[in-house]
Amino acid sequence: MNWIDRARCVLDGEALTPEEAQRVLETGDDDLLEVLQAAYLVRHRHHGRRVRLHVLRNAKSGACPEDCSFCSQSVKFPAPVERYGMQTVEELVAGAERAAASGAVTYCMVTSTTGPSARELETVCEATRVIKERWGLRVCASLGMLDDGAATRLAEAGVDRYNHNLETSSSYFSSVVSTHAWRDRADTVRRARAAGMEACCGGIVGLGESLDDRVRLACELRELGVESIPVNFLDPREGTPLGDRERLRPTTRCAPSRWCASSTIARSTCAWRAGARSCSGRCSRSRSGRRTRCSPRVT
Repeated sequence: MNWIDRARCVLDGEALTPEEAQRVLETGDDDLLEVLQAAYLVRHRHHGRRVRLHVLRNAKSGACPEDCSFCSQSVKFPAPVERYGMQTVEELVAGAERAAASGAVTYCMVTSTTGPSARELETVCEATRVIKERWGLRVCASLGMLDDGAATRLAEAGVDRYNHNLETSSSYFSSVVSTHAWRDRADTVRRARAAGMEACCGGIVGLGESLDDRVRLACELRELGVESIPVNFLDPREGTPLGDRERLRPTTRCAPSRWCASSTIARSTCAWRAGARSCSGRCSRSRSGRRTRCSPRVT
Protein backbone atom coordinates (compact mmCIF):
# COMPACT_ATOMS: atom_id res chain seq x y z
CA MET A 1 0.00 0.00 0.00
CA ASN A 2 1.15 3.53 -0.75
CA TRP A 3 0.77 5.11 2.68
CA ILE A 4 1.29 8.67 1.47
CA ASP A 5 -1.59 8.34 -0.99
CA ARG A 6 -3.76 6.76 1.71
CA ALA A 7 -3.03 9.65 4.06
CA ARG A 8 -4.15 12.10 1.39
CA CYS A 9 -7.41 10.17 1.06
CA VAL A 10 -7.94 10.47 4.82
CA LEU A 11 -7.36 14.21 4.54
CA ASP A 12 -10.02 14.32 1.83
CA GLY A 13 -12.50 12.82 4.27
CA GLU A 14 -12.24 9.11 3.48
CA ALA A 15 -12.18 7.12 6.71
CA LEU A 16 -9.49 4.52 7.30
CA THR A 17 -11.06 1.07 7.40
CA PRO A 18 -10.35 -1.38 10.25
CA GLU A 19 -8.53 -3.62 7.77
CA GLU A 20 -6.27 -0.76 6.69
CA ALA A 21 -5.60 0.21 10.31
CA GLN A 22 -4.48 -3.33 11.03
CA ARG A 23 -2.15 -3.23 8.04
CA VAL A 24 -0.51 -0.15 9.57
CA LEU A 25 0.16 -2.13 12.75
CA GLU A 26 1.57 -5.02 10.74
CA THR A 27 3.96 -2.79 8.80
CA GLY A 28 7.60 -3.83 9.13
CA ASP A 29 10.55 -1.65 10.05
CA ASP A 30 11.51 -1.24 6.39
CA ASP A 31 8.36 0.81 5.79
CA LEU A 32 8.45 2.69 9.08
CA LEU A 33 9.62 6.02 7.67
CA GLU A 34 6.90 6.08 5.02
CA VAL A 35 4.19 5.30 7.59
CA LEU A 36 5.46 8.02 9.91
CA GLN A 37 5.62 10.54 7.06
CA ALA A 38 2.05 9.69 6.08
CA ALA A 39 0.86 10.12 9.67
CA TYR A 40 2.73 13.43 9.83
CA LEU A 41 0.85 14.72 6.79
CA VAL A 42 -2.41 14.23 8.68
CA ARG A 43 -1.03 15.75 11.84
CA HIS A 44 0.39 18.77 10.04
CA ARG A 45 -2.88 19.55 8.28
CA HIS A 46 -4.78 19.77 11.56
CA HIS A 47 -2.14 20.81 14.09
CA GLY A 48 0.90 22.13 12.25
CA ARG A 49 4.17 21.72 14.15
CA ARG A 50 2.85 22.92 17.51
CA VAL A 51 3.81 21.12 20.68
CA ARG A 52 1.65 21.63 23.77
CA LEU A 53 2.89 21.02 27.30
CA HIS A 54 0.34 19.60 29.74
CA VAL A 55 1.16 19.02 33.41
CA LEU A 56 -0.68 16.40 35.47
CA ARG A 57 -1.02 16.69 39.25
CA ASN A 58 -1.58 13.53 41.27
CA ALA A 59 -4.16 14.90 43.71
CA LYS A 60 -4.93 11.60 45.49
CA SER A 61 -2.64 8.60 45.36
CA GLY A 62 -2.78 4.86 45.96
CA ALA A 63 -6.42 4.79 47.04
CA CYS A 64 -8.35 3.27 44.14
CA PRO A 65 -10.64 0.31 44.94
CA GLU A 66 -10.77 -0.84 41.31
CA ASP A 67 -8.67 -3.79 40.10
CA CYS A 68 -7.22 -2.53 36.80
CA SER A 69 -4.40 -5.05 36.41
CA PHE A 70 -1.93 -2.53 34.95
CA CYS A 71 -2.34 0.10 37.68
CA SER A 72 -0.15 0.53 40.74
CA GLN A 73 -2.70 2.95 42.23
CA SER A 74 -5.06 0.10 43.14
CA VAL A 75 -5.36 -0.82 46.81
CA LYS A 76 -5.75 -4.45 45.69
CA PHE A 77 -2.09 -4.75 44.67
CA PRO A 78 1.05 -4.43 46.82
CA ALA A 79 2.70 -1.90 44.53
CA PRO A 80 5.24 0.44 46.17
CA VAL A 81 3.50 3.78 45.59
CA GLU A 82 2.88 6.80 47.77
CA ARG A 83 -0.53 6.66 49.43
CA TYR A 84 -2.24 9.86 50.52
CA GLY A 85 -5.69 11.40 50.54
CA MET A 86 -7.12 14.27 48.55
CA GLN A 87 -4.87 17.30 48.43
CA THR A 88 -6.20 20.69 49.46
CA VAL A 89 -7.28 23.53 47.21
CA GLU A 90 -4.09 25.37 48.18
CA GLU A 91 -1.87 22.44 47.18
CA LEU A 92 -3.60 22.05 43.83
CA VAL A 93 -3.35 25.78 43.13
CA ALA A 94 0.36 25.75 44.03
CA GLY A 95 0.86 22.98 41.49
CA ALA A 96 -0.88 25.07 38.85
CA GLU A 97 1.41 28.00 39.61
CA ARG A 98 4.45 25.80 38.93
CA ALA A 99 2.84 24.48 35.75
CA ALA A 100 2.19 28.01 34.47
CA ALA A 101 5.78 29.04 35.26
CA SER A 102 7.04 26.02 33.29
CA GLY A 103 5.14 27.07 30.15
CA ALA A 104 2.28 24.58 30.36
CA VAL A 105 -0.97 25.38 28.59
CA THR A 106 -3.07 22.82 30.47
CA TYR A 107 -3.09 21.65 34.08
CA CYS A 108 -4.78 18.35 34.90
CA MET A 109 -5.83 17.22 38.39
CA VAL A 110 -5.91 13.43 38.73
CA THR A 111 -7.21 11.22 41.55
CA SER A 112 -7.01 7.48 42.15
CA THR A 113 -10.65 6.57 42.75
CA THR A 114 -13.76 4.97 41.32
CA GLY A 115 -15.39 8.38 41.23
CA PRO A 116 -15.23 11.66 43.17
CA SER A 117 -16.84 12.12 46.56
CA ALA A 118 -18.81 15.32 47.16
CA ARG A 119 -15.85 16.82 49.04
CA GLU A 120 -13.33 15.86 46.37
CA LEU A 121 -15.57 17.27 43.66
CA GLU A 122 -15.91 20.60 45.45
CA THR A 123 -12.13 20.75 46.03
CA VAL A 124 -11.44 20.37 42.31
CA CYS A 125 -14.18 22.85 41.38
CA GLU A 126 -12.86 25.49 43.80
CA ALA A 127 -9.26 24.95 42.66
CA THR A 128 -10.39 25.30 39.05
CA ARG A 129 -12.07 28.64 39.73
CA VAL A 130 -8.92 30.00 41.38
CA ILE A 131 -6.61 28.69 38.63
CA LYS A 132 -8.77 30.20 35.91
CA GLU A 133 -8.83 33.57 37.64
CA ARG A 134 -5.09 33.75 38.34
CA TRP A 135 -3.41 32.20 35.29
CA GLY A 136 -6.05 31.39 32.68
CA LEU A 137 -4.69 27.88 32.21
CA ARG A 138 -6.85 25.30 30.52
CA VAL A 139 -7.95 22.86 33.18
CA CYS A 140 -8.40 19.12 32.81
CA ALA A 141 -9.70 16.73 35.46
CA SER A 142 -9.45 12.96 35.77
CA LEU A 143 -11.56 11.85 38.73
CA GLY A 144 -12.89 8.47 37.66
CA MET A 145 -16.48 7.78 36.68
CA LEU A 146 -19.02 10.62 36.69
CA ASP A 147 -22.77 10.91 36.95
CA ASP A 148 -24.61 13.70 35.15
CA GLY A 149 -24.59 16.00 38.18
CA ALA A 150 -20.85 15.75 38.76
CA ALA A 151 -20.12 16.35 35.08
CA THR A 152 -22.29 19.46 35.10
CA ARG A 153 -20.62 20.87 38.23
CA LEU A 154 -17.15 20.42 36.76
CA ALA A 155 -18.14 22.11 33.51
CA GLU A 156 -19.77 25.01 35.34
CA ALA A 157 -16.65 25.49 37.47
CA GLY A 158 -14.59 25.95 34.31
CA VAL A 159 -13.04 22.52 33.67
CA ASP A 160 -12.28 22.48 29.95
CA ARG A 161 -11.56 18.81 29.41
CA TYR A 162 -12.25 15.55 31.20
CA ASN A 163 -9.86 12.59 31.00
CA HIS A 164 -11.21 9.07 31.29
CA ASN A 165 -9.44 6.43 29.21
CA LEU A 166 -11.10 3.38 27.72
CA GLU A 167 -7.71 1.63 28.21
CA THR A 168 -8.39 -1.13 25.66
CA SER A 169 -11.08 -2.41 23.31
CA SER A 170 -14.56 -3.32 24.51
CA SER A 171 -13.89 -6.96 23.64
CA TYR A 172 -10.65 -7.23 25.67
CA PHE A 173 -11.51 -4.99 28.62
CA SER A 174 -12.78 -7.76 30.92
CA SER A 175 -9.38 -9.47 30.61
CA VAL A 176 -7.70 -6.63 32.52
CA VAL A 177 -10.49 -5.17 34.70
CA SER A 178 -13.26 -6.97 36.61
CA THR A 179 -14.66 -4.36 39.02
CA HIS A 180 -16.40 -2.27 36.35
CA ALA A 181 -17.31 -2.55 32.69
CA TRP A 182 -16.00 -0.91 29.52
CA ARG A 183 -19.44 0.62 29.07
CA ASP A 184 -19.09 2.46 32.40
CA ARG A 185 -16.04 4.25 31.04
CA ALA A 186 -17.65 5.05 27.70
CA ASP A 187 -20.75 6.43 29.48
CA THR A 188 -18.57 8.76 31.57
CA VAL A 189 -16.95 10.11 28.40
CA ARG A 190 -20.39 10.72 26.92
CA ARG A 191 -21.59 12.51 30.09
CA ALA A 192 -18.52 14.75 30.14
CA ARG A 193 -19.08 15.80 26.53
CA ALA A 194 -22.81 16.28 27.08
CA ALA A 195 -22.03 18.64 29.99
CA GLY A 196 -19.90 20.79 27.69
CA MET A 197 -16.38 19.53 28.43
CA GLU A 198 -14.00 18.16 25.83
CA ALA A 199 -13.06 14.49 26.19
CA CYS A 200 -9.49 13.25 26.61
CA CYS A 201 -9.77 9.52 26.12
CA GLY A 202 -7.32 6.90 24.90
CA GLY A 203 -5.78 3.65 25.99
CA ILE A 204 -2.74 1.57 26.80
CA VAL A 205 -0.78 -0.56 24.35
CA GLY A 206 0.92 -3.67 25.72
CA LEU A 207 -1.74 -5.16 28.00
CA GLY A 208 -1.72 -8.45 26.11
CA GLU A 209 -4.29 -7.33 23.58
CA SER A 210 -4.25 -8.40 19.93
CA LEU A 211 -3.67 -6.15 16.93
CA ASP A 212 -7.39 -6.40 16.26
CA ASP A 213 -8.07 -5.03 19.75
CA ARG A 214 -5.86 -2.01 19.05
CA VAL A 215 -7.70 -1.30 15.83
CA ARG A 216 -11.07 -1.77 17.55
CA LEU A 217 -10.07 0.70 20.27
CA ALA A 218 -9.06 3.32 17.68
CA CYS A 219 -12.42 2.90 15.93
CA GLU A 220 -14.35 3.07 19.21
CA LEU A 221 -12.58 6.31 20.11
CA ARG A 222 -13.54 7.71 16.72
CA GLU A 223 -17.18 6.76 17.34
CA LEU A 224 -17.14 8.57 20.71
CA GLY A 225 -15.92 11.75 19.00
CA VAL A 226 -13.23 12.50 21.58
CA GLU A 227 -11.09 15.60 21.17
CA SER A 228 -7.80 14.22 22.52
CA ILE A 229 -6.36 10.68 22.44
CA PRO A 230 -3.54 9.77 24.84
CA VAL A 231 -1.60 6.83 23.38
CA ASN A 232 0.13 5.20 26.35
CA PHE A 233 2.56 2.29 26.38
CA LEU A 234 2.49 -0.01 29.36
CA ASP A 235 5.25 0.71 31.83
CA PRO A 236 5.01 -2.48 33.94
CA ARG A 237 4.63 -1.63 37.61
CA GLU A 238 6.08 -3.81 40.33
CA GLY A 239 3.37 -5.52 42.37
CA THR A 240 0.67 -5.41 39.68
CA PRO A 241 -0.57 -8.47 37.73
CA LEU A 242 1.07 -7.07 34.59
CA GLY A 243 4.31 -6.16 36.32
CA ASP A 244 6.33 -8.72 34.35
CA ARG A 245 5.14 -7.68 30.89
CA GLU A 246 7.68 -6.73 28.27
CA ARG A 247 7.82 -3.09 27.23
CA LEU A 248 6.88 -2.48 23.61
CA ARG A 249 8.60 -0.28 21.06
CA PRO A 250 6.29 2.52 19.87
CA THR A 251 7.25 2.31 16.12
CA THR A 252 4.00 2.41 14.08
CA ARG A 253 1.61 1.70 16.95
CA CYS A 254 0.41 5.32 17.28
CA ALA A 255 -0.41 5.74 13.59
CA PRO A 256 -3.90 4.16 13.56
CA SER A 257 -5.09 6.64 16.21
CA ARG A 258 -3.86 9.52 14.09
CA TRP A 259 -5.55 8.25 10.91
CA CYS A 260 -8.78 6.90 12.43
CA ALA A 261 -9.41 10.21 14.20
CA SER A 262 -7.47 12.60 12.01
CA SER A 263 -8.43 15.95 13.56
CA THR A 264 -8.05 14.94 17.22
CA ILE A 265 -4.96 15.54 19.33
CA ALA A 266 -2.96 12.32 19.68
CA ARG A 267 -0.72 12.55 22.71
CA SER A 268 2.20 10.60 24.13
CA THR A 269 3.03 10.84 27.84
CA CYS A 270 6.17 10.72 29.92
CA ALA A 271 7.43 11.89 33.28
CA TRP A 272 9.56 14.91 33.98
CA ARG A 273 10.90 17.06 36.77
CA ALA A 274 9.37 20.49 36.99
CA GLY A 275 11.79 22.87 35.34
CA ALA A 276 13.78 20.11 33.65
CA ARG A 277 14.82 20.45 30.03
CA SER A 278 14.06 16.93 28.93
CA CYS A 279 11.68 14.07 29.74
CA SER A 280 12.80 11.00 31.64
CA GLY A 281 10.60 8.42 29.92
CA ARG A 282 8.97 7.04 33.09
CA CYS A 283 5.49 7.79 34.40
CA SER A 284 5.59 8.60 38.10
CA ARG A 285 4.40 11.47 40.21
CA SER A 286 4.99 12.72 43.72
CA ARG A 287 2.92 14.63 46.22
CA SER A 288 5.47 17.41 46.43
CA GLY A 289 5.04 18.30 42.77
CA ARG A 290 8.79 18.11 42.10
CA ARG A 291 8.19 15.09 39.95
CA THR A 292 5.07 15.05 37.84
CA ARG A 293 3.78 13.88 34.51
CA CYS A 294 3.52 15.74 31.26
CA SER A 295 2.11 15.24 27.80
CA PRO A 296 4.66 17.03 25.65
CA ARG A 297 4.03 15.80 22.14
CA VAL A 298 1.31 15.99 19.55
CA THR A 299 1.68 13.22 16.94
